[in-house]
Amino acid sequence: MSNIVDHPENYFRQFVPGRDPLLVALEVEAKKEKIPIVGPVVGELLLVMVRAIQARRVLELGTATGYSAIFLARACEVFKGSIITLENDRDMADRAQKNIEKAGLQHLVEIRFGDALDELAKTNEIFDFIFMDIEKEDYIRALPHCERLLKKGGLLVVDNVGFKDADDFNHSISTNPQWRSVSIFAFLPLHSPEKDGLCIALRN
Repeated sequence: MSNIVDHPENYFRQFVPGRDPLLVALEVEAKKEKIPIVGPVVGELLLVMVRAIQARRVLELGTATGYSAIFLARACEVFKGSIITLENDRDMADRAQKNIEKAGLQHLVEIRFGDALDELAKTNEIFDFIFMDIEKEDYIRALPHCERLLKKGGLLVVDNVGFKDADDFNHSISTNPQWRSVSIFAFLPLHSPEKDGLCIALRN
């Protein structure tokens, strides 16, 4: 029987996906300013999943500086898709807009300023893919909206489910017949934090 590699964290750091200078600059900025971002491993995972299901309509809850939105937009660009991202901090929304413009993706990304739960309640748009990364205690309140707005067969990906404030959400989605979900606790280099949980759920 094979044994796991020695020093697995150091081993898997060598497989962190490459990034362009803009993304690297955003990572440096996030570390300096203590801005939580998904990092290149989760960013690339989002890109792979969006491409795999050929998502054309993508919704992001929580924009911050636009780091994950860049991955999502690049993912759906090949299908002539688009992304709506929600942010309740005006400074962050403005910074994200500039970063998305630097990436040349402004034609694909609409940043909506406002509270995510309020914005969710106002929309009836249907999406192929939703990425949730807002205040963790709000996950449970956002879940019914995600259920309503995500098409059957669509994917919901939720960051930071290793946080205590995500506990209600974790229990709810795991027993909800509208979802097939898996929660994974993993080592995620350059993610904030590097050891955390992700929930990936298919809308039944």
